[in-house]
Amino acid sequence: MKHGELVGWAVLLAIGVAAPFIVYPVFLMKALCFALFACAFNLLLGYAGLLSFGHAAFFATAAYVTAYVVKIVGLTPGMGILAGTASALALGFVIGSVVIRRQGIYFAMITLALAQMLYFLFLQAPVTGGEDGLQGIPRGRLLWVINLEDDLEMYYVVLAIFVAGYALINRAIHSPFGQVLKAIRENEPRAVSLGYDVDRYKTLAFVLSAGLSGLAGSTKAIVFSFVTLTDADWRTSGEVVLMTLLGGMGTALGPVVGALCIVTLQNELADKVGSFVNVIMGAIFVVCVLSFRRGIVGELGGLYRSLAGSRD
Repeated sequence: MKHGELVGWAVLLAIGVAAPFIVYPVFLMKALCFALFACAFNLLLGYAGLLSFGHAAFFATAAYVTAYVVKIVGLTPGMGILAGTASALALGFVIGSVVIRRQGIYFAMITLALAQMLYFLFLQAPVTGGEDGLQGIPRGRLLWVINLEDDLEMYYVVLAIFVAGYALINRAIHSPFGQVLKAIRENEPRAVSLGYDVDRYKTLAFVLSAGLSGLAGSTKAIVFSFVTLTDADWRTSGEVVLMTLLGGMGTALGPVVGALCIVTLQNELADKVGSFVNVIMGAIFVVCVLSFRRGIVGELGGLYRSLAGSRD
């Protein structure tokens, strides 16, 4: 990593550490959970070129498993997050093995159909609480030391989970594995002709993306102490697509910026305009697709490169 990049990441980390003293910690935790969710989705869409319309399935499955393990079984929040993430990884392997041989609209529709099947399973299953969901999940303590009932301590745990997940994604996209994913995205037949097992690489990317989405869902379940059908709804899958496109698909920071923008808009507008907030989100999506297809980070990066090129 270059010296300038290292300084930039250190500044961002310092902002993250200081943020709960300026902004409400619960809002920041929600933003970090969805930022990790969007980064996991971006690994699949931005680097492997696979558009999933059913990623809420992994987010919600992990959240329900975490809620059940912590509230009903009585295990610790840490064990609940591990169980939720493991369930998302397993589900990602099963679904990924089924859908990965399809491309384009067929891939997107199959992921959406399977996610809707899981939605109705969560609605009907007796252990998920139906339309009420699972409420009152205890935060408890992490490693018998960290009191998660305290918002500030909980925030730093969420920040650590986000940083670890983001670092894993960043490492993956800058590894030979990430380079092969980009080659598949740009020209899959050429990647096949070079001898790469394309299906294997895409399945690995799908499973990794599902697992990290599950990590985000498990963490959110502990933060808010409840899980509802909204987490499994198709609109949650749509929101993560919007976050990724708005911030900048295929960029490292884009999904984080997109998640911060969407969560802030929802937080600020929900009380003022009610359900009309969905219309505003739709308008943002249309403007984003028509006017700046590279997203906020992509457009700012392009502007910076243009200015730097003109000075040279």
